[in-house]
Amino acid sequence: MTTPTTAPEPAPHAGHLPYGTPDTPRVAVRGEARLEVDPEIARLGISVSARGTDRHQALHDLTRRNQHVLDLLASYGPAVEKTETGTFTLTPQLTEKGRNERVRAYHGHVHITATLADFTALGELATRLAELDLTRVDGPWWSLRPDSPAHRAARQQAVREAVQRAREYAAALGADLVALVELADTGAENALPGLPPDPGGIMRSAGYGGGPAPAPALDLEPQRQTVCAHVNARFTMTPPAL
Repeated sequence: MTTPTTAPEPAPHAGHLPYGTPDTPRVAVRGEARLEVDPEIARLGISVSARGTDRHQALHDLTRRNQHVLDLLASYGPAVEKTETGTFTLTPQLTEKGRNERVRAYHGHVHITATLADFTALGELATRLAELDLTRVDGPWWSLRPDSPAHRAARQQAVREAVQRAREYAAALGADLVALVELADTGAENALPGLPPDPGGIMRSAGYGGGPAPAPALDLEPQRQTVCAHVNARFTMTPPAL
């Protein structure tokens, strides 16, 4: 009975190695890009509140004020791209703990997020919202759209910078680039966040009862956005002239 023999594994091809050879050296570089661009959208966080000793009345007031906010946002038409309702709470407030513990009042809250692309209406809308009873306004939070061309521009610039850097390294050795071996995207994202999860950030304006005369529109300057992109690239080059 003969014992089968195992054929030796072929040697890995030089092109599959993570490093170069004297005849085909490799150069690994990192390309980076950092752009500052104008924002494309702005978000406002709106918190509507109500309080009362009667549950039904507190809920009625909260519903009425919430509808006032929604009607005001709808009156701006396409300037308000999106309106989203977040959390709704109606919480009983108890008296001091003891034998006669009872509900003293009810607190209700509704959180709404409005997204605008027309910044000319933003200041006026923020002021009018702040004038509503028991309504808090937070923001604006400026950001780019997920499919913004700025992200593509940053990625392309990062790739061009990687190629340029690799050429400079090769030129320093008296060599030329031959081929691209690998290009890895390590992320291209907006460095500044959009809207925080809870509208408790910087408060631009807050209203707890309207005044006798309408307030002037806020002058809100858009905040420039930073877009970053990073790539890792590997190239082969001609043998250097050492």
